[in-house]
Amino acid sequence: MKNDALPALKALDAPDALDPSGFERLLATRASCRGFLPTPLPRPLIERILAATQRTASWNNTQPWQVIVTDAPATESLRQALQSQQPEPAGFEIPPPAEYRGVYLERRRACGWGLYAAVGVAKGDREASQRQANENFRMFGAPHLALLTSDKALGTYGVLDCGGWVNNFLLAAASHGVATIAQAALAQRSAFLRRWFGIPEDRTIVCGISFGYADTAHPANSFRTPRAPLAEVVRWVDQ
Repeated sequence: MKNDALPALKALDAPDALDPSGFERLLATRASCRGFLPTPLPRPLIERILAATQRTASWNNTQPWQVIVTDAPATESLRQALQSQQPEPAGFEIPPPAEYRGVYLERRRACGWGLYAAVGVAKGDREASQRQANENFRMFGAPHLALLTSDKALGTYGVLDCGGWVNNFLLAAASHGVATIAQAALAQRSAFLRRWFGIPEDRTIVCGISFGYADTAHPANSFRTPRAPLAEVVRWVDQ
């Protein structure tokens, strides 16, 4: 059977079609930003990042993601509303981890203490740690937010596809010098966000991504998390 897509794909088979070292540098240098400049991004730049991210693979090409993107004034209005909101019980629409244990607990603790060390939060200082946690609901000063939802009927695999979208957005943004941080914390305020944006009931709130230009002088942005060596995460089967 003739495959009309094959001629278009041949270019990708050429050894010089892509630059693996460039992609590897992008992966190595991208990091979560926890301090942004207020400078808004040009709309065409945001659209270019979104267009690249739209190439994300999904089960049966369902593309379950829908994204609400706020411009700087809308982000500021949301930021003020989140700050003035009375605390509510965590309202995740996707169940959070039941437990962190073993190496996962160790990595989580290392991440937390590394961030606290960078911003000067001492161990046991609950007031300071709460202030830092509340930065999530300020979107760390970012001028833009992308709030991601999935089709509820597509369940776990729809959310999994959205995870691929999130990762590609982070990398596409980084390729343009735009800083990002993916925030499950915002999904805790799902009821508020659903009302604020008029999100229909057939959508599941997955997470937010705050983005903009990084404040390179912010101490939180000096912090980097390590990655486990391959030996810890890969099991080879030879025969």
